[in-house]
Amino acid sequence: MINRRAFLQASAGAAAAAALPPFALGAERKIQNIGVQLYTVRSVLKSDFEGVIAKVAQAGYKEVEFAGYFDHSPQEIRSILGKNGLTAPSCHVGYDIVQNHWQEQLDAAHTIGHQYIVCPWIDEKQRQSADGWKKAAELFNKAGETASKAGIQFAYHNHTFEFKPSSELGGKLPYDYLLSECDPKLVKMEMDLCWITVAGKDPVAYFNKYPGRFPLVHVKDIKKLPAGAEGPTDNPDKDVQFLTDVGSGTINWKRIFAQSGKAGIKHYFVEQDNPSDPIASIRNSYQYLAALRF
Repeated sequence: MINRRAFLQASAGAAAAAALPPFALGAERKIQNIGVQLYTVRSVLKSDFEGVIAKVAQAGYKEVEFAGYFDHSPQEIRSILGKNGLTAPSCHVGYDIVQNHWQEQLDAAHTIGHQYIVCPWIDEKQRQSADGWKKAAELFNKAGETASKAGIQFAYHNHTFEFKPSSELGGKLPYDYLLSECDPKLVKMEMDLCWITVAGKDPVAYFNKYPGRFPLVHVKDIKKLPAGAEGPTDNPDKDVQFLTDVGSGTINWKRIFAQSGKAGIKHYFVEQDNPSDPIASIRNSYQYLAALRF
């Protein structure tokens, strides 16, 4: 017969095990809420906004990330999302919006329900000097502070040019510069897992070095990685021809997502920059990710 002490020890052990997240016990994990960056369906969205949003939901998605509202008001956006059982945790806005129309964007974000606002691009001319990068970091910190007071998180989305050593920054990678110069609480990163891979860098290495800085990721796949003189490049559009549906390319998603806890990933947004059939593409990517275990 088990004695009282052994019983209590066994019970405490079971309780402790139950409190651990499943992956700590060796159980396989999956993505709970798969999202899509609506830039993927922009070619059809502009002509049938409500119909395409409905098709996104029918494909299985629960979350969307906007890149423009296609002349719809924030109230209209929220209503359309609600009709389709969708939420929009984040959106992309241009650098000029962050610089000149930030309060308007914060107001729109509150109406729609955005928790994150992401800047996805720094103009090429601004990237040609150390002062340009410094101004970007300063603007991002300022925008992040204002957003934080409004209950919203600011973030930056990478392409490939951030991973080329910059002579203007003393040979430092611009991505590393932004990570070091931007306040970790005010400026998070939405890592584009395809572009960082195309640039020859390891997402997991960044997760290890900057844990918790990556609440959002773009899940995009590529058939062929450029090598040698082919990449990385200042122009990510150069590699668009090789982009493909998630799961049909070369990126090892299991390895990356196994470290999602360390990275701090909360939202996974499928993206395909130039699909021949946008709706079929997002369906294929959703089906792969819904079945993925890591």
